[in-house]
Amino acid sequence: MTPRDPWRRYRRLLCVCDEIGLRLDPSRMDVPEDYLDRHRDVIGPVLDAMEALEAGAVANPDEGRQVGHYWLRAPELAPELSVSLEIEETREAVLEFAGRVHSGDVAPADAARFTDVLVIGIGGSALGPQLVADALGDPETDRLRPHFFDNTDPDGMDRLLRRLGDRLASTLAVVISKSGGTPETRNGMLVAKAAFEARGLDFAGQAVAITGVDSTLDRFAVEQGFLARFPMWDWVGGRTSVMSAVGLLPAALQGLDVDALLLGARECDSATRERKPEANPALQLALLWHHGTGGRGEKDMVILPYKDRLLLFSRYLQQLVMESLGKNRDLAGQPVSQGIAVYGNKGSTDQHAYVQQLREGVDNFFATFIAVERDGGGDAGALEVESGVTAGDYLRGFRLGTREALAEGGRQSITLSIDRLDAHRLGVLIALYERAVGFYASLVNVNAYHQPGVEAGKRAAAAALDLQARVVDAVRKNAGTAEQIAAAAGSDDIETVFHLLEGLAANSRLERRPGDDLFEATYSALSS
Repeated sequence: MTPRDPWRRYRRLLCVCDEIGLRLDPSRMDVPEDYLDRHRDVIGPVLDAMEALEAGAVANPDEGRQVGHYWLRAPELAPELSVSLEIEETREAVLEFAGRVHSGDVAPADAARFTDVLVIGIGGSALGPQLVADALGDPETDRLRPHFFDNTDPDGMDRLLRRLGDRLASTLAVVISKSGGTPETRNGMLVAKAAFEARGLDFAGQAVAITGVDSTLDRFAVEQGFLARFPMWDWVGGRTSVMSAVGLLPAALQGLDVDALLLGARECDSATRERKPEANPALQLALLWHHGTGGRGEKDMVILPYKDRLLLFSRYLQQLVMESLGKNRDLAGQPVSQGIAVYGNKGSTDQHAYVQQLREGVDNFFATFIAVERDGGGDAGALEVESGVTAGDYLRGFRLGTREALAEGGRQSITLSIDRLDAHRLGVLIALYERAVGFYASLVNVNAYHQPGVEAGKRAAAAALDLQARVVDAVRKNAGTAEQIAAAAGSDDIETVFHLLEGLAANSRLERRPGDDLFEATYSALSS
């Protein structure tokens, strides 16, 4: 091997997309120089499947649905003119509404202008807007300060409401639920509504809904007189909805550049339609995932963004990747065990946490370093912390050093670089991973656009609440041991009944008599 061979290999593997400010470096993934050539037989069908999806084919056969999140940034691609027009009209309506809020034409009854926005949603209805808000926002320049109810935890909601305090009078609530019946979102809305009313405020006069047409939430918004309603469509999944009103409205209200976000995604989509794999970073990313996991999820994906503003990117990717790819049936209905576990925080924080295990522990992962070449940071970025060395130089050094340390230990990694972080480049990153997920799903033949496991969890939660009602009724009629109460409630799942009793007792909704054995505890009702 000549001294130039490693450089030749590196140059051949490197994927440079100057038009979108992106570079993909797979050189530490232990792939052969000709790994793309070795996949020529599968690349064509994978690209064909994506092309058919964008053209309007039913890409979610389990639910008989089209998959159209790529149309959101390129409405002309939608297979029907009516869909194209609806996308454009919704985008215009979002921007027009945000402009009226900023100008004060739309204002709360008890304040001159809105100062804050409370987004009430869960899953993709919160993760995407949160990522955009944190990555692009600035408390000094935000038109409205963003806040989120993204769980049904009463303590979390109460803490946020106390932080808002008197500013609740100038807070705009944005309630997001496609079905309109998502329990966590409904609960958050009801908690917010009660908090508004406790202060003598009109919740509906400070609320907006983003939901499916004629959904439960849509009808509630009409009945209550919400300020505005914006649509969600069946052909957009929650985890890919950030370029719809779900992400655009909170971002526009915050004062972020939504046009640049959409343009970045649109340009990345265009670049990743390239049929030459050496010029298609999303296709390469999917092939690298397949290589790194054996095509069977054998290793985890660790996301290491070296930028504070991308802290939430790993959380966002957890849902996008794991909900899309974690499936137990392939498209032919055959049993499989597919998926890629995703976790991460940020560099160089992670170097003081789990990088120790990555370097020397079990080799069950591949890492993705996300670099932002332009340091930013104003005066902090220009300050030399040592002679000729800035804090940004240290950040870069830690990233390169960790990459090298992992390689020395035989651990695989990808480095993904963008030249800067702004709305345009964030749109590029979001689109890149959306398309990589779609390509990977085709490689392993699974439906990336449904989530039966999530639906099963929702049904199980509903069943637990139904059982709780029967348990409470049984206790009030005739208190006894957990086993006796379970029998009276018509359940043989004594463990679940016990957990329900413990939760009810901890919140003073039932009384637990002291001195009894833990699993034979006797419960009595506080009130009938």
